[in-house]
Amino acid sequence: MKNKSPFSFYLIALYFLLFIPFQSAFAQINQENLKKHIYYLADDKMKGRGTGSKQAKKAAKYVERHFKKYGLVPKGEKGYRQSFEARVRRVVVKDSIRQADNVIGYIDNDAPYTIVIGAHYDHLGDGRQGGSRDSLGVGEIHNGADDNASGVAGLLELARHYSDNDTKEAFNLLFIAFGAEELGLVGSRYFTEHPTIPLEDIHWMLNMDMIGRYNPDNGVAVIGYGTSSEFPAIFKTITSDIKFNLSRDGNGGSDQTSFYRKDIPVLFFHTGGHEDYHKPGDDPEKIDYHALESILKLEIDVIDNSMKQDKMDFQWTN
Repeated sequence: MKNKSPFSFYLIALYFLLFIPFQSAFAQINQENLKKHIYYLADDKMKGRGTGSKQAKKAAKYVERHFKKYGLVPKGEKGYRQSFEARVRRVVVKDSIRQADNVIGYIDNDAPYTIVIGAHYDHLGDGRQGGSRDSLGVGEIHNGADDNASGVAGLLELARHYSDNDTKEAFNLLFIAFGAEELGLVGSRYFTEHPTIPLEDIHWMLNMDMIGRYNPDNGVAVIGYGTSSEFPAIFKTITSDIKFNLSRDGNGGSDQTSFYRKDIPVLFFHTGGHEDYHKPGDDPEKIDYHALESILKLEIDVIDNSMKQDKMDFQWTN
């Protein structure tokens, strides 16, 4: 075979640049993975993942299994688990004290600071633990596809992305699937009172709760924009194929509140309420999987831009 000339090599390189799809480190989110996670967690067999139930424990095992698969380091108090007790307060039940777990995995990049990414995996069971918005539906399975199988699917896809992107980031990443959120943010509050990494080492916290029912008229709410003076710089260059609205407040009805109350900057991604919120009709086929993928790509842009900042400051917003 004759030796190829430098010009031939140039032509080959040009061909690859022009005609071979370029695969960057940019978010390779897999919609099929998202569907798989949501259809598993929100299946009738999971009976609504009520706190303390066999099905909630099964959901925790599902998260733990994927953390292991992605090579995340256990960062609970016993392996991946951080166990605690939660109490049913809205209604009177015989088993008011429930055992629950946070499931915690870590990507250790030998960095001084850590970004926390979280979502709660519990829901309302059959509505008898309180919280159902359908009085006639109490006793029926509340599958919680949007609330919050969608957030857990996002958590697992972000864990997969950052464990498999062949990049050693400038920050560590701590992934937490919170238990007992529906009983009053119990899991996230327990973590912030018994942290498995120093709270002062947390760069900021991202929370996903109900990110599956995107409404293009409203967009996705990004709550907590005012909790650090660095967020305007982080968002300055970010664009998306979905609409997103920035809100300053750090408080809200989900797990980022526990971190905000510990002087940690937060962002809470949320696609808003809908007619199936806390009702038996919150099912997997109603999720907008294309928009969910776009939301996760937006989050990756935010996370990556935040890694270009120094340790983020904290601001109270109210």
